[in-house]
Amino acid sequence: MRLHSPWALGLLVCLALALWGWRRWRAGASAVFSSVERLPAPASWRQRAVPMLKVLRLAAMAALVVAIARPQTGVGRTRVSTEGVALMMAIDRSGSMNERMPYAGAEMSRLEVVKRVFSDFVKGDGDALRGRGEDLVGIVTFAALADTVCPLVRDPDALVAVAQRIESARGSMDGTAIGDGVALAAARLQRAEADLAARAKRASAKGREVRPDFTIRSKAIILLTDGLQNVGEISPAQAAELARRWGIRVYAIGIGGGRVRTAFGDMAIPGGGADMHTLRTLAEATGGRAWMVTDADSLRQVYEEIDRLEKTKIESLEYTDYSENFPPLARIALGALLLEAALGATLLRRSPA
Repeated sequence: MRLHSPWALGLLVCLALALWGWRRWRAGASAVFSSVERLPAPASWRQRAVPMLKVLRLAAMAALVVAIARPQTGVGRTRVSTEGVALMMAIDRSGSMNERMPYAGAEMSRLEVVKRVFSDFVKGDGDALRGRGEDLVGIVTFAALADTVCPLVRDPDALVAVAQRIESARGSMDGTAIGDGVALAAARLQRAEADLAARAKRASAKGREVRPDFTIRSKAIILLTDGLQNVGEISPAQAAELARRWGIRVYAIGIGGGRVRTAFGDMAIPGGGADMHTLRTLAEATGGRAWMVTDADSLRQVYEEIDRLEKTKIESLEYTDYSENFPPLARIALGALLLEAALGATLLRRSPA
């Protein structure tokens, strides 16, 4: 609580001095009687209520003075301005992603490892991965065909839930359309600003709160694949050209290695897997980078590096939002004056001396 114009309270002092002076003047102008026997009979209730008119006027003037001082109630607020990153994940879900891969001392499918480390990437792992809660992140998957499974959102929990439902392709849907996956992800990012504006408009129309002050600082695609292009309508080179034209970097992660069963047990196969030549060419054409990973730890290290390359800028401005409290006081002052005028003209009306 504060007063915007505290100097106005000085008028209360002036009002008190004026009242004191008026009472002094009234005391000096009174008549002196040697006896009270000749005074009029006791006054009626109307006569006794006449001083209420002065009380109402004084109350109106006091309320008006406090209203002029403008009492205000302040509420502390924090305004967060975010220059974030728009990231589209392009995840290979071809049949080869069912190959086994080391994870935390155990083994599981490559696709399952990708999903688990992705969860740490967007939600944070309490260690090196800080999470991407302030960024826009979406998911595209590809096998024989590319498909958007999650548009760009700022909701890590929703992203993880959607990612967990991704399954590897089977039968005629199997294949590795890298170019189609990258092209679809690039198209989603190219429309990111328009989609944000449309989404905010729909939310505002429904009365929902819209998160303000978010601008896209950069756009990038994180491509994860363990194979080479063998189906699809768009080549990796064509997809790279689209991304380059729209200012989108591609970070390509090739998943290599694998395990085969031999007479001596399961043995790891070094290298193999993704077509790293194609991935490096694609990434370098867009200003991105390419990596080969063989287990969950190396994949996590790549995400840590991407975290350092694609940083989010967050500025916090703390301020106080004041609401005005003078209108009720002004209404009280007006009501008191109107009541004084109404009573003075009706019930408490006095005849001229």
